[in-house]
Amino acid sequence: MRLFLRLWREEEGQGLVEYVLIYSMIVIVVIAALGVFGTSLSACYNEIASKI
Repeated sequence: MRLFLRLWREEEGQGLVEYVLIYSMIVIVVIAALGVFGTSLSACYNEIASKI
């Protein structure tokens, strides 16, 4: 319990938490974009592979 309270009061980790939140939002956007454009990208890669 004391460890949790100490971590709650310290402000040094806030920057790290903000970076983790930004990184996780970027990951969510990339996953959503791949979900939307995944089939068209797959078709494009398959066309390139067949030409090679």
